[in-house]
Parts: sequence; C-alpha cells; structure tokens
Amino acid sequence: MLNPSRTWPGVAAASFISVIIFAALLSLLMQAPSIEISQLINDAYLRHVTWFSIKQATLSTVLSVGLAIPVAHALSRRDFPGKALLLRLFSMTLVLPVLVGVFGILAVYGNHGVIKVWLTEIGIETETNIYGLNGILLAHVFFNLPFAAQLLVQTLERIPNPEQRLALQLGFTRWQRFRHLEWPFIRQQIPHIAGLVFMLCFTSFATVMALGGGPSATTIELAIYQAIRFDFDLQTGALLALWQLFLCGIFHWCVQKANRPLPVATGGDNLTLHKQKESGLALAWDSLWIGMASLFVLSPLAMVLIQGINPSSLHVFSSPSLWKATFNTIQIATTSCLLAFVLGCASCLPVDSGDSIAWRRKLIR
Repeated sequence: MLNPSRTWPGVAAASFISVIIFAALLSLLMQAPSIEISQLINDAYLRHVTWFSIKQATLSTVLSVGLAIPVAHALSRRDFPGKALLLRLFSMTLVLPVLVGVFGILAVYGNHGVIKVWLTEIGIETETNIYGLNGILLAHVFFNLPFAAQLLVQTLERIPNPEQRLALQLGFTRWQRFRHLEWPFIRQQIPHIAGLVFMLCFTSFATVMALGGGPSATTIELAIYQAIRFDFDLQTGALLALWQLFLCGIFHWCVQKANRPLPVATGGDNLTLHKQKESGLALAWDSLWIGMASLFVLSPLAMVLIQGINPSSLHVFSSPSLWKATFNTIQIATTSCLLAFVLGCASCLPVDSGDSIAWRRKLIR
C-alpha cells in the first residue's frame, strides 16, 4: 500500500497539469466546433503545408542524426586539449536564441556571407540560394547535430568496462568494435534522439519564418501563425493546431514502438580501454569529422560575437529597455523553472514509492 503522504502531492501535480492540458485542448475545440478532416484533405494548400512539414522534419532528422553518429564516434575515441570545452560549446546551440543563430548562419553561409565573398574573391561564382528548403535544413542541422552528437557521446561513454576489455582481448578491429559493441548502444538511443529532433524540426517556427522564403516553404506551425495573425481565422488556426497535435501524437507512438532496450545492463565509466594503437588513416578520419563539425558549429557562433562587438554595443547596453527585458526574462525563466521542478518532483513521488516497495519485495524473496 502506497504511503498517502507521498501519493497526494503526485495526484495534485498530475491533476494540475491535466487541467492545463485539457483547458488548452478545450479552447481549441471551442474555436473549431465543426472539425472537418475533409477540409485538410480537400485544401491543396493545407496538404502542401502538411507534406512540407513532414518532409523538412524528416530530412533534417536524417541529416542531423546521421552526421552526428560519426562525429560522436570520433569524439568518444579521441582525447585532445579543449574537448570538454568543445562539448560545452556544442550544447550552446540548445540555449542560443533561434534568430541569433540564424543571423550567424547567414553571416557565414548566406548570399552575402563570408564563404560567398571568399569564393567571389578567388573568382568562383555560385548561384546557391540559402532561403527555402536549403536554408531550413542548414539551420536545423546547425541546431540539432551538436545536440544529437552530445547525447551519442554520453551513450558511448556508458559502455560497460567488461565489454570493452573483452573486445580488446579478442583483438576487434575498428569496424568490428563499432558493429558488435558500439552500434547496439547507439541503435538503442537513435529512436529517442531522432524522435526528439523530429519533433523540434516539425514544430519549428522562427527558423522557417526567417529562412522559409515564401509560401512554398511553409510549415503547419507557420500556417497557424498566418491564419491567426494575418487572416484572424481562429477556426482554421485551431484546426491546424489540432491536426499538428494529432500528427505529433502519431510520431511519438511510432518512436515508442521503435524503441528496443538492450537486454544487458548499461553502466560504468568508459575508461581508455579502447584507445589501442590505430593507423594514421583512422586518426585522420576521426580528426576530419571533429574538424568539420567544429568548423560548422563554431563559425556562426564566432560571427555572432564578431558582429555583436561594435561601437554601438555600449549604446545598446545602456538602454533601459534592454535591462527591463533582461529582468523580465530572468523572472519568467526562474518562475517557470521552479514550478516545473516542483511539479516534476511531486509527480515522481508515487512512482518512486511504488518502485521502492517492489524492490523491497524482490529483495525479501
């Protein structure tokens, strides 16, 4: 029997969260009383928006996670000065404001960016356009590849030491080690990482708005904003929001069904057991992936700093509106963080109590 003192906080927190969720859903249903899925099927523009949203999210996920695998594999096998700092900088893309990151991307890869100017100076003319699907994919990979690589590095570092010793004793080659030891752990995490990246790209708003380039590159999220902000069509906006929520629910269910946990315990510190002597080609291969990922991620961040430090910076920092906005941001973030932390801890209390009782029963048996 569960302890009531540990149960009621979880019930109260779950009830509070449920009320907020159902109130939001109810408000959407009230704005769209006559939900007709045929409207989505028969409207060519809405079909295009849905298809483009799935297309760009799928391509962004494949590129981000697919490129993150060799980058994470190289980072997990190499120790070099600044590795810890590099991983911390990789995590900055998660907290970096989207529009700031987009400005950095445009400063490097845009039509008037550093690369385009450098190619023009050496006599190479290019007609590439960063806006549209190309720009959306580039921005999504910039934001999500470091995040996916960091998660995969943590996964590889949790490979148990006995398995590493066994691979070393058996004399596994680099490919055999990846196939039989590292890939099962990576494969276990890919559905979770790919699902999270897909959701982030599928519901992306600021990136698509800044780099979309027109109606041909519009997502459901942007169509909701257009319906409410410009057309003031609340019914269409609510219908699109419910449609997006339904699709996200299907994607989440697919991710859960694709998850196949390993039947072995995963834990322990990843020591330097696998740092055996390798060829110069292997070192060059790892260095290539680490160098390309670092250059791809750090160059826009560097351009943000370079362009942000200018004579007008003092005027911006002396503006009262900046400090007022900073105070409001800190206040909202702190309140939201504390509220989420309290609700999360309260929701875990009944689960933790039930797990503890089950663990004690197994121990007694």
